[in-house]
Amino acid sequence: MRHLLIPMLLAAMPVMAQPANLPPTAADGPRQVMIQRLINGPTLLSLTAHSEEALPPDTLRLTAGVVSQAPTAGDAVAANAARMNAVVAELRSAGVTGADIQTSSLSLNPQYRYVPNQPQILTGYEARNSVTVKTRKLGDAGKLIDALVKAGANEVNGPSFSIADPEPALNIARAAAVAKARARADVYAAAAGLVVKRIASISEPGAEPVQPILRPMMVRMAAADSEATPVEPGELNLTASVTMTFELDARQP
Repeated sequence: MRHLLIPMLLAAMPVMAQPANLPPTAADGPRQVMIQRLINGPTLLSLTAHSEEALPPDTLRLTAGVVSQAPTAGDAVAANAARMNAVVAELRSAGVTGADIQTSSLSLNPQYRYVPNQPQILTGYEARNSVTVKTRKLGDAGKLIDALVKAGANEVNGPSFSIADPEPALNIARAAAVAKARARADVYAAAAGLVVKRIASISEPGAEPVQPILRPMMVRMAAADSEATPVEPGELNLTASVTMTFELDARQP
C-alpha cells in the first residue's frame, strides 16, 4: 500500500487543500505533527503533547564524609574511623534511621611528593569514608549539615531533592497532556478542512520525573552560636508526554 506523508508544516498537500490558521509553535517545545493519508484508507493525524506539574520536594539526599591523612596507612584508617563514627552517631542522634544511612565510598591511597628527575617520595596515606544520607526533614537540613561538620565531616556534597511518590503528580500531567493533544487535533483538523472522527491510538514516550543530582556544596565550619547553613528546596517539575493518533474525516455539510 502506497503512503503519502505530509508534515504539518505542509509546504504542499497533494491530497488536500492548503491549511490555514495553523497554531504557532507550542510554549512547551516543538510540535511533532504528521498527517498521513492512506490511499483508499483513513486520514490519520499523529501528534505529541507535553505537560508539567510543579510541586515542592519532600525528600533530601546528601553525602557527608571524612578525609584523613597520616604517615602510615593504619594511622590514617584509625583516625578516619574515629571521626566517621562520630559523624554517623550525630546522624542517628538527629533522628536519621539506619535505613537512611548508607556507605557510598571508602578508600585508602598512598600520597607522594614529586620532585623533577627524582624518584617519587612516599609522604603518607589518605583515607576517605563517606555516607549518603536521606531525610524528609527538609526544614532541618541546614542544621543537620552544620552538625555533621561539627562532628568531624570535612567533605559534604549535595543536597539533591526528590519526590518520594511522583505518580499522583505525573497522572495529573498525563491527563493534561492528553487534553492538550485532543484540543490541538481539533485545531489541525479544522485547518485542514477536516474533523476528528476518533482516537486511533495513545502511547506514552516516557514520563520524566526530575532525577536527584548531587551537586558539590561549600560547607563552613559552624560555630555553636552561628546561623544554620541555608538550604532552599524550591520546586521540582515533573513532565509527562503523550503521542496520540487521530482518524480524521471529511467535514459534514
